[in-house]
Amino acid sequence: MSPLLAILLGIIQGITEFLPVSSFGHLATVEKLFGAERQAGVLFEVMLHTGTLAAIFIVFWSDLKRIGEELLGMAMDLAGNLNLYIHNRRTGEHLHYAKIVYGTYRKFAALILVSSVPTAVLGYTCRRLAAKAAVSPLLPGICFLITGIFLLVTDLGQAGMNKTPKEAGYDSAMWMGICQGLSVFPGISREGMTICAGLLCGLSRKFAVKYSFIMSVPAVAGALVLELGQFASPGMTVGLGFTYILGMLAAAVTGFFTIRFLLVILQKTKLRYFAFYCFLAGIIALVINYR
Repeated sequence: MSPLLAILLGIIQGITEFLPVSSFGHLATVEKLFGAERQAGVLFEVMLHTGTLAAIFIVFWSDLKRIGEELLGMAMDLAGNLNLYIHNRRTGEHLHYAKIVYGTYRKFAALILVSSVPTAVLGYTCRRLAAKAAVSPLLPGICFLITGIFLLVTDLGQAGMNKTPKEAGYDSAMWMGICQGLSVFPGISREGMTICAGLLCGLSRKFAVKYSFIMSVPAVAGALVLELGQFASPGMTVGLGFTYILGMLAAAVTGFFTIRFLLVILQKTKLRYFAFYCFLAGIIALVINYR
């Protein structure tokens, strides 16, 4: 992979990551078109996602900071409740436990924790299969079509209500986490699948979009930790590592300048238009692989 190709892929990642059209599917298709070899499995894609993750941190910093504070508060309350439990058992007293989940941001933090469980399980168990799927002549195109069908069905069904973090159920968070876990396969859009799952569970469009972006933070961070060992693999060289970092920086810069504009589009544009794009992308991906 040349540095120019890595930068091009980073730009593609920075744009498509924030649209329900599968950034991984686009990357796999373009890599196939240019004949790029995948020397380090999914490490390059994870690094590109890390670049766009930096853009998410900048845009949603206030929300992420508040969620982090609430997670710390929840951990401290749990530790305090454990001490109370031990104290009550020893003394026979019945001191009241602190409430763990209350308020908008604590509920938001709890929902993200629930979503992270199925994402982590599916992401870990399927990560090597996803690397093989990316070089498949059929799977990326087929997954594009699947994403398009899911988007179209959600749009035609006019899914979505007005649920905010306080009204959202943990079952909704679980379904969104499952959909995020399945997005390790090229062509399955993380953004599209999680937004559709949220809408089908009754979340408001604005909250579903925001939740979809923020829930990617622990998923991408976990994937990066898992793949960091690939830097020591026999196929990794200093030059290749530098090329991967260039791609990550390109994704971060592009993502920073596009995320706000694309967030407005996602909240107002009908999902069917993205579905039609996925159908076209799927057909093109299949044609490219069999040209």
